Amino acid sequence: MSLFKTYLKGIAMGAADVVPGVSGGTIAFITGILDTLLESINKIKPSLFKLIKEKGFKTAFNHINGGFLISLFAGILTSIFSLAKLISWLLVAHPVPIWSFFFGLILISVVHVLKQVKGFTAVRGVTFLAGMFVAYAITQLSPAPTEVNTLSLFIGGAIAICAMVLPGISGSFLLLLLGLYSTVLGAAKGFDISILAIFAAGALTGLLTFSRLLSALLKKWHNETLTFLTGLMLGTLGKIWPWKIAENWRINSHGDKVPLLEKPLSPFAYEQITGQPHQLWLAIACMFAAIALVWGLEKFARKN
Repeated sequence: MSLFKTYLKGIAMGAADVVPGVSGGTIAFITGILDTLLESINKIKPSLFKLIKEKGFKTAFNHINGGFLISLFAGILTSIFSLAKLISWLLVAHPVPIWSFFFGLILISVVHVLKQVKGFTAVRGVTFLAGMFVAYAITQLSPAPTEVNTLSLFIGGAIAICAMVLPGISGSFLLLLLGLYSTVLGAAKGFDISILAIFAAGALTGLLTFSRLLSALLKKWHNETLTFLTGLMLGTLGKIWPWKIAENWRINSHGDKVPLLEKPLSPFAYEQITGQPHQLWLAIACMFAAIALVWGLEKFARKN
């Protein structure tokens, strides 16, 4: 796999991770690098130091597929630091087309994941419904008023990073629930090293721990895990629905008024209530653009 291609996939993952409701893990899955990512991360363990001592750093670096990991995380960080401001602005200035694009992205991702399942059984049906229930329940939670300190940032990083390897659950949305989204996004925009370092330490801890669990589940209960992940993705669609109005508001760390709980509407009810154009045809075009993008990525991954 070309390191530059991996870098581009990292950029796509980072862009998804910035948006509450979209998972970088979903991008990793549909671009065909989730298994490689899990395998590489799982090789980072204490025995690696022994390998470095006995055979040198280069051997250990190749053992963990270091080139792949560096390229991927370079792409993710590039995307987060360069696109954080742009995506934040687009979500405010052009919410309907942007959310429509992400809605189409999740919708086609569900189809992509289901194609990997080899036959459906009653147990897989139950895991599918369980995934939908878990995701829906999470999206109905209200953000918690969290004191931003070293411990909360570390724990937030450990929890949110799970979304990078778990298709269906958004790391940004988990940060929103923890009351840390504005703080972390602001740190990314302003390149606040003190906050980012603590968050990154938690993320590294969570990544090394959770990736092993997910890898074990995929090996032992592959199809059941995939149906659960598919349910997770479907369950988050309500959160990503393009036409919605805020029912409750909260004040973020910058003193800005931002939506807390939102109610989905039909496009025409949205236009009537908000006075804003429903942009239905543009929304449909953006949704199909996302579907075409994922279809292209799937073809590209299969070819390579």
